[in-house]
Amino acid sequence: MADAVVNPLLIVEDDPALQSQMRWSLDKFETHTASDRESALAIVRRVAPAVVTMDLGLPPDPDSVSEGFKLLEQILAEAPDTKVIVLTGQNDQANALRAVAAGAYDFFSKPFDPDLLVLTIDRAFRLYHLQQENARLQAMRQPDMLAGLITRDPELLRVGRTIEKVANSNATVLILGESGTGKELLARGVHQASSRRNDKFVAINCAAIPENLLESELFGYEKGAFTGAVKTTVGKIEMAHRGTLMLDEIGDLSGPLQSKLLRFLQERVIERVGGRQEIPVDVRIVAATHQDLKANVAQNTFREDLYYRLAEIIIKVPPLRDRVGDKALLAHAFVKRFAAEQRRGTLSLSEDALRAVEAHAWPGNVRELENAIKRAVIMSEGNVVTAEDVDLGDAQDEDGERFNLRKIRDEAERRAVVQAIARSNDNIAKAAELLGISRPTLYDLMHRFGLK
Repeated sequence: MADAVVNPLLIVEDDPALQSQMRWSLDKFETHTASDRESALAIVRRVAPAVVTMDLGLPPDPDSVSEGFKLLEQILAEAPDTKVIVLTGQNDQANALRAVAAGAYDFFSKPFDPDLLVLTIDRAFRLYHLQQENARLQAMRQPDMLAGLITRDPELLRVGRTIEKVANSNATVLILGESGTGKELLARGVHQASSRRNDKFVAINCAAIPENLLESELFGYEKGAFTGAVKTTVGKIEMAHRGTLMLDEIGDLSGPLQSKLLRFLQERVIERVGGRQEIPVDVRIVAATHQDLKANVAQNTFREDLYYRLAEIIIKVPPLRDRVGDKALLAHAFVKRFAAEQRRGTLSLSEDALRAVEAHAWPGNVRELENAIKRAVIMSEGNVVTAEDVDLGDAQDEDGERFNLRKIRDEAERRAVVQAIARSNDNIAKAAELLGISRPTLYDLMHRFGLK
């Protein structure tokens, strides 16, 4: 038999008699009570009630609604999905409408009909649970265009959902992240999710080409434009017409080329080197860099107007060290891939290798991990890749500072579950054993945290 859905309800009322009456009328719910703003906020942080009923007139000035509106604002800031039902005086429709405009779910005038209030609260709970289930399903669904992205990290999955939202616009996207975090993979994701997916995706690394050659690589050149230009050649921008152009390491672009790129972004026409004809080009630009472009702008090494042209949509890619559970998850995937490539049969990571992988800081991010695992697969003997094969240095601890105890507990549980599943390579029985819990309990936790 399925467990009953817990319906925590917070009643905020400073009149003791009315508070008791409401608790009695609403006894079908798991009720919590508060009589002022501070105690109500403490319960919101501790219990996370799905629904709150609240009087607008609260101490220290119950004749004013200022304290009530302040509480409404704070509840919705702490827990935006919470359904707040405001109780007002008989002739106070103006404040009731103001509360709904501020984000309240509904309002009731005192004295209220208990049966009608119960019906409204039931409806609020149903809406809350539907929204939570929808959010859980969205979190579980990894975007199709990022099929090559291996992650369970909430931040990176959020990046995927951002890409889904912006892909079909023509907005220029700026992807920021350390080297090796997969910025080109995300740029390809933008292309694959867009209406341009059937046309070309063209990538160019602005840091890998000498400055005197980069202009002709980007804009193309006419025959005879310079020594060796024996024929007219189309540049990368023109080549990506109707498709997507990725400008990798855009922060390394020289000043003159920044000016030329800015003109193209403004007018959407190019001139080949040595040419006089303006050529219109329809292309979606995705730029990427590991540099802090805002700092470069402040130091006058990067044009401010170009920065704002490129930064219509900014996507920040978290480094591997901050991605919960992804170190072990990626390590398992790379072992499987490289074992197949090297025709090594079935290989697995030993416990000491997994501990070493999870403890390492990975300053080179996914690229460094990929290279380390490839080397380890080649060097390993037998069917197990050991820590000695992976050959990593000392561990570095991660730390974070949070003060909401309920959130700290939830995050710690989620992190432990994700890491256990990753370490066990999706073997649920083994993950449950690592956590010291039963499989049904682990399935419950996975459902709660939106994990497959």
